Amino acid sequence: MQPFAFQRAASEDDAIALAARPDAVFVAGGTTLIDLMKLNVATPGALVDINALPLTGIDVLADGAIRIGALVRNSDLAHHADVQATCPVLSQALLAGASAQLRNMATVGGNLLQRTRCYYFRDPIYACNKRTPGAGCAAMEGFNRIHAVLGVSDHCIATHPSDMAVALVALDADVHIRGKAGERRVAITDFHLLPGDTPDKETVVAAGELVTHVTIPARRFAQRSAYVKLRDRASYEFALASAAAALDLHDGVVRDVRIALGGVATKPWRATAAEDVLRGGKADAAMFAAAADAALRDATPRRDNAYKIELAKRAVIRALHLASTSGGNRS
Repeated sequence: MQPFAFQRAASEDDAIALAARPDAVFVAGGTTLIDLMKLNVATPGALVDINALPLTGIDVLADGAIRIGALVRNSDLAHHADVQATCPVLSQALLAGASAQLRNMATVGGNLLQRTRCYYFRDPIYACNKRTPGAGCAAMEGFNRIHAVLGVSDHCIATHPSDMAVALVALDADVHIRGKAGERRVAITDFHLLPGDTPDKETVVAAGELVTHVTIPARRFAQRSAYVKLRDRASYEFALASAAAALDLHDGVVRDVRIALGGVATKPWRATAAEDVLRGGKADAAMFAAAADAALRDATPRRDNAYKIELAKRAVIRALHLASTSGGNRS
């Protein structure tokens, strides 16, 4: 670990001012950042501690939307009564992630900004365009069993690791960001960037900008929702494939739907083609299978990860079935 300066921010304005130096980064729970610093993958010159900022609230707004502060701990969000009642997919996704100890430390903002679990990104010995732009990507010809099949480019095939973000995509969430230029609101589907030829640019958050909160709008499909995570072991493991599904049903017909995938794409992946298949149709096994096929139609497998296509299809089908039967179960 390289030497670094450490400062505590007393307010949002203070945090933004302290983060003005180009090598400064914010730290809250530190569950990803500190690991990367120990590996010399992340080498910030300054850490700005934002834990004292008043960004820990979970509030139901007048229009039924839920506002979630960026410093809300994952465990608090997962067990919040309003979240469990109105958007169970979010609670399920959070409880499927990491361990209880990590959920007690990890924050909403940190979860959104967490880095990939790619072996080659996390080991400076190997070439990685995400870590060192222009260096190449060792995963292309390396062991790529855990890597992405959707949203890939010739420069990067690393998966995004978040469970929470996948659920937020299925809930039409917005991320609120504040910086020197003011405040802005970004749809969660636009928050994470595809790698293209600049895989080092992972989100729309600019240097010195602070994620302040997330809002989840009131949607009829949110309550009938479910999250399915398929992984190598039952706990403390990242998804090989996951699916979040939310359904608005009327007499067995799908009026509206959201489907998002995790573990198989370079960003939390909204499966709009699958949604188009389902919208206006019957919520039955045949339609769920057709939607799953559509969700993975554009997949680009590598040597070791072709199995993810079928695995993700099964996750989609299972999540849709759980959501259609109230989404009360968790996988």
